Amino acid sequence: MSTDMGKTGTTGQAPATEEPPDTGVRTPAAEDRHRLTALQGLAALSLDAMASVAYGPESIVLVLAAAGAYGMGFTLPVTLAIAALLVVLVASYRQVIAAFPDGGGSYAVAKRHLGRRTSLVAAASLILDYVLNVAVSVTAGVAALTSAFPELYGERVWICLGVLVLVTAVNLRGVVESAKAFLVPTAVFVGSILAMVVVGLFRDGPVSTASAAGHASALGEGATTVGALLLLKAFAAGCSALTGVEAVANAVPSFRAPAARRAQRTEVALGALLGVMLIGLSILIGRFHLQPVEGVTVLAQLADASFGHGAAFYVVQFATMVLLALAANTSFGGLPVLMSLLARDNHLPHVFALKADRQVHRHGVAWLALVSALLLVLSGGDTNTLVPLFAIGVFVGFTICQVGMVRHWYGQRPRGWQAKAALNGFGALLTGVSAVVVTATKFTEGAWLVVVALPLLVLGFEKIHRAYTEIGERLELGRIPQAPQRSRSLVVVPVSGLSRLTSQALTAARSLGDEVLAVTVTHPAPEDRLAAEALRRDWELWKPGIELIELSSETRSLGRPLSAYVRKLAQAHPDSQVTVLIPETEPARLWQRLLQNQRGSVVAHAVRRDTDAVICRLRFRITADAR
Repeated sequence: MSTDMGKTGTTGQAPATEEPPDTGVRTPAAEDRHRLTALQGLAALSLDAMASVAYGPESIVLVLAAAGAYGMGFTLPVTLAIAALLVVLVASYRQVIAAFPDGGGSYAVAKRHLGRRTSLVAAASLILDYVLNVAVSVTAGVAALTSAFPELYGERVWICLGVLVLVTAVNLRGVVESAKAFLVPTAVFVGSILAMVVVGLFRDGPVSTASAAGHASALGEGATTVGALLLLKAFAAGCSALTGVEAVANAVPSFRAPAARRAQRTEVALGALLGVMLIGLSILIGRFHLQPVEGVTVLAQLADASFGHGAAFYVVQFATMVLLALAANTSFGGLPVLMSLLARDNHLPHVFALKADRQVHRHGVAWLALVSALLLVLSGGDTNTLVPLFAIGVFVGFTICQVGMVRHWYGQRPRGWQAKAALNGFGALLTGVSAVVVTATKFTEGAWLVVVALPLLVLGFEKIHRAYTEIGERLELGRIPQAPQRSRSLVVVPVSGLSRLTSQALTAARSLGDEVLAVTVTHPAPEDRLAAEALRRDWELWKPGIELIELSSETRSLGRPLSAYVRKLAQAHPDSQVTVLIPETEPARLWQRLLQNQRGSVVAHAVRRDTDAVICRLRFRITADAR
């Protein structure tokens, strides 16, 4: 029997774990089996950043191509500036991991050093970025697939949803399971990119240009000067390669002990691999004098130039396609942890703080999957529709985090704090400028949606927090309550006929209350009147010692007459506790639940809605061998 407390809710801190399916004691060592090592963390939380190698350098090239071949010469300097920012961000997030081992990244930093409202802006920006990352990653991966197999283009939405279901299912089994599943694709992608860079450095010229043959060049007319605005725009566009750098700091609790140290190693490894790949690809772009062409990615041209148009070329393309599709896993690793922190701070429903037996925030994973699926359907599986919305949120989070760390160093003032604060301040300036430039350049392309969504999310957080605060005040949370007292108890049992279920329900009711009332709802129709008379006659023959009360309903309604009777009973006995005990059967097989009439649910809903009575639902289990 389970008890539902009607309108009374729980507003305290949500529990960290759901009830496990077994009753064994779970030791820290057993829990560590469901947490990440540094290598597994690299596979589970770096896919977004790694996959950005496929479009980061291309974003730089496409902007600089407007200035012709002269502009293309600035590809490496712009990439080096982005790599320098990457070093700043990695150093900063290593400090964030050490200072905030409970995770949360920019949200946790802003909450401590910049105030609650700023922390909510950081959280909203991260949520938007994580959701959009799922949609962009999946659509980009499927776009690579449909480019190779054009006949699948018309089914791209269904393919996107299929990939999303796959990633979601793996993550519902645990973050370690997702890391194991995606370790090989990550290793293949990183290995192929590094091999391509090394091989390309030993080439005097491109081995093949077959992939670009027949495609129109996207290179602009020749220019002799490149303005600061163009370089700034190229820098901001290339900074899309930095998305995902913050994911490790957001998910520190997902690592094995010592979690902070493992997360720091993962952050450094991520930064090193990402920096080497970005710089290496930019060197190859200049070495091969690559020109962007329509319909062929820069990465495909580089693979063609380094390996030739053979098996290695297709390995790079296939690995890129797979990793782009699976890059959504970064969001599944970071966002549920962030949402759990928001829930514990009463800014999201407490259900998001629950953690299952495999250390999975299942509700956060499910919510992310549903919202991402909606975006995929609304965008028609088109990457270009989603890209203008992407990366703005992460730049806002970067900037807030860097400013918060400046305040952190100023407040702590350890040895060498001035240099660390200067580093974070410089990083905040760069990411802040990037956020402004990206928003301004993509505003009319759809970025305005992000600008509108950010304050709406913050308002939503505030509204949820106020609701929890009001309920907490009504429940007097944090105060010592009055000592519990015994009050007279009235138990109402809805019945529709005589059975073993009725007998057990009345027996349970007698053990719960001082007075038990059996209630049945009757209707004036002739066939219903005959059934009511038969029940009354059988009741008198049975003589259970409990009064049977008949409630007439002209409209065949079941819930309203019962709730009205319970309400009058509570008014007539203000010092008594009224309980409604609802007997229900529990079928032996799941499909048999479809055969139930749901009377219990109807009654429970009406009583919960209209009264303050306690609701008890008595389950009578029907076993497979029952006679």
